[in-house]
Amino acid sequence: MFRIIFIGVVAAFFFSSTFVLNRAMSLEGGYWVWSASLRYFWMLVILGVWLLVTGKGRLGLGAVKLFFRHWVFWTLAGSVGFGVFYALITFSSVFAPGWVVAATWQTTILATPLVLLAFGRRIPLKALALTVIIFVGVVLVNLEQASATGWREMLLGALPVLVAAFAYPFGNQLVWEARRGEKSFVPSIDHPAMDDPFCRVLLLTFGSLPLWVILIAVTMPPLPSTGQVTQTALVALCSGVIATSLFLYARYHARNTAELAAADCTQSMEVVFSLAGEALLLGHVVPGSLGWTGIALTMLGLMLYVTVQSRQ
Repeated sequence: MFRIIFIGVVAAFFFSSTFVLNRAMSLEGGYWVWSASLRYFWMLVILGVWLLVTGKGRLGLGAVKLFFRHWVFWTLAGSVGFGVFYALITFSSVFAPGWVVAATWQTTILATPLVLLAFGRRIPLKALALTVIIFVGVVLVNLEQASATGWREMLLGALPVLVAAFAYPFGNQLVWEARRGEKSFVPSIDHPAMDDPFCRVLLLTFGSLPLWVILIAVTMPPLPSTGQVTQTALVALCSGVIATSLFLYARYHARNTAELAAADCTQSMEVVFSLAGEALLLGHVVPGSLGWTGIALTMLGLMLYVTVQSRQ
């Protein structure tokens, strides 16, 4: 359990770059569709180079063949788990600071057990009850945001993140189920690429591409600036490749549902890392008393959640 939690926390550190840099690009006038889609186009390049450099070119080619063999499944898993999730996260950064988006994102800790239930997996009800503490913390953070910017901006910053909180674990759980081959409604996929975290990210990235093409065609955004292209490359490396691979590594080495939920739970640390990064890089004002209370409740819920899970 400790190893899974440690790897998850390191992943959260790299994940926090998403919230800080997306907010920075938004403040600079960058269109959110480019902030979202360019990350995944960059990821294809980075992952392809990484697999070649590490001598896994043949495994990467096998992953591409695997994608076309089950293209419907990977398009669904990638479009929801990567596409819907990240498009909504990036859209929210237009209306809310990065640390607020990161705090709201912690509702995924509540969403994950519900997703597991939807897949017929058993979850500890006592641990699920503790996620209410985290949810209350998220509400307090957004109430402070509403008092500062207004209810419209708060809702536009929060509601998309709430939907994204369900999309991400849903897409990941589809892959988890396919790897185990225990559900009739999910294809059983037994392939060496399923055991490699970079190949799994590659497969989900390929699956998200149709959604990005559709979004660009529908919104027809102006061309991105050089700065936005550079910053999305940094997000792709830190969050899309390093963080996602570490997170999936932790998640796919979970031996039971309790360890799965614990891996997802570590992402609460994104709030702390995002807050520190935004304060240092963007010079934003730190939260008020309501915001700090919300963050404290979120972290308390995390610690209690992990404690209960470890005793199952």
